[in-house]
Amino acid sequence: MEIKYLGHSSFLVKTKEAKLVTDPFDPKEVGIRFPKVEADIVTVSHDHKDHNQTQQVIAPEGGEKLVINLPGEFEKKGIRVFGFSSFHDDKKGEERGENILYKIEADGVSVLHCGDLGFVPDDSFVDLVGGVDVLMIPVGGTYTLDADQAAQLIKKIEPSIVIPMHYGSDSLAPVSDFLKKMGAEKITPVPKLVVKPEELEEELKVVLLEK
Repeated sequence: MEIKYLGHSSFLVKTKEAKLVTDPFDPKEVGIRFPKVEADIVTVSHDHKDHNQTQQVIAPEGGEKLVINLPGEFEKKGIRVFGFSSFHDDKKGEERGENILYKIEADGVSVLHCGDLGFVPDDSFVDLVGGVDVLMIPVGGTYTLDADQAAQLIKKIEPSIVIPMHYGSDSLAPVSDFLKKMGAEKITPVPKLVVKPEELEEELKVVLLEK
């Protein structure tokens, strides 16, 4: 599996058979360009313009893209997606509504995209989600988890790899706050992450992807 960061909360996940894009955004809302990208599957964590611009993603040639914006279980071209209901704030959605976490399974690897998660879920929720190899987690605070809360959730989930997202624009904290919290200030951003199940390690690794 190959993972590239498209910016904000959007990633391109490539497997042996297909491509998936998470939370495509409106460039005007986020302040950065959204690249030209094609995908078989698009996941939408919630209905805000900086996360739900599915028209930005090109359908595969000769086919249609599957847009997933609901909790539940889905599958296409060897990728299984499980959506879990949560909230965009710590008041059960009263302030910013609902949010969906998506667990993506393919090529022997499991990835959890947290969307705009606004609180630290309890242990029963973490147990429901199950084992996670790669965790994509918001760290910018204000609208989502901040560095301290992200660290709490990472401790609960115990992934092999953590990729921070949703930081550094508008009123969001810089990623350096999270890296400092995790003791990973000296890591160098990389253009992509290639994940192989046989190379996953027990010791936590923080990966910073280039925008």
